[in-house]
Amino acid sequence: MHTQVKIAQERSLGSDIALVLGWSLLIGMCSKIAVPLPFTPIPIQTQSILIFLGAVLFGSKRATLATMAFIAQGLVGLPVFAGGAGGLAVFLGPRGGYMVGYVVAAFLIGFILEKCKERNLKNTALALAAGNGALFFCGATYLATFVGWNQAILLGVVPFVLGDLLKLGVILKALQWMKGKGN
Repeated sequence: MHTQVKIAQERSLGSDIALVLGWSLLIGMCSKIAVPLPFTPIPIQTQSILIFLGAVLFGSKRATLATMAFIAQGLVGLPVFAGGAGGLAVFLGPRGGYMVGYVVAAFLIGFILEKCKERNLKNTALALAAGNGALFFCGATYLATFVGWNQAILLGVVPFVLGDLLKLGVILKALQWMKGKGN
């Protein structure tokens, strides 16, 4: 009996590792889907959709690890950051705070949902909004070291609010669709 439990735990660990690495690769593959804006160093990107969706689906630990693995891929030079960029210089540049914000958001979204008594659309929407707020806070705070607070808000938050609301809507619709397919 003890051996069966150990084997099940090893399979679970192996599955978790595969999930984390696979999801991190998927996040990185979406790096090409980015739109640079001429007035800000921060591009419109779609990677946050996968990071946030991963937090909802996989929980705080696995989503955070997948996000950290994605960032590690970029730090070693793989072209996984928005627009196909990679390397330490991108992380240390104006976008770096948003990358840290991805990790914070992945953890926060998963953590909030793990603590909810009921996982419904309203709680999921609130968790996603909190994660997006954390992403904006981390990103704008670091961006402010380059351009000052007022410019950080104007360049790193305001242009993205509407798009991020749309992204959150897409995630919620995808979750509803997935729930419907599970019945």
